[in-house]
Amino acid sequence: MGELKARLASRNPGKARELEHLLPSWTIEPLAAEDYPPENGATYYDNARGKALFGRALAREDEWVIGEDSGIEVEALDGGPGVRSARSGGTDPAGWLLGELSGVEGRGARYVSELVVVSPSGEEFRGTGTLEGRIGGEARGTEGFGFDPIFIPKGRDQTVAELGNEWKRDNSHRANAARELLAALREPR
Repeated sequence: MGELKARLASRNPGKARELEHLLPSWTIEPLAAEDYPPENGATYYDNARGKALFGRALAREDEWVIGEDSGIEVEALDGGPGVRSARSGGTDPAGWLLGELSGVEGRGARYVSELVVVSPSGEEFRGTGTLEGRIGGEARGTEGFGFDPIFIPKGRDQTVAELGNEWKRDNSHRANAARELLAALREPR
């Protein structure tokens, strides 16, 4: 596809750098906007698409726009907090989730990420990624953020925060969503 310029409908420059690593030959900058749309969709796709369409209206004509939404789904919480993950737990989401699971043995969980990209002509592409795992019994590790200190990926004994940002960059739910997005962009339409 060659070099692409894109805006990420987010204020998070770290997320933009992570996506640049995952989407080779893309230059991605956060979109400068005052008020982003509320994340009140029923699905990750609804929220990611809402951000991408919001950004498309503000971006330059030659720029692609990326919307992203992600969360954690815990079996013992009937798939919660899900699309409400960013609003769960306040400043200590890991501590909040450990409290919610106090005394619970079944701790299966997964991270989910949805990416929606809108081209300059308005075409939409999407990629969904997951990372299966479980919730540990205590917070461990210093890298990552959110639920990373308590999320243990399937087949591992360490939390994402212990495995580190380099591991996360290549193996996370967002990395898996980016791979699916790249495949969608290569498919003929």
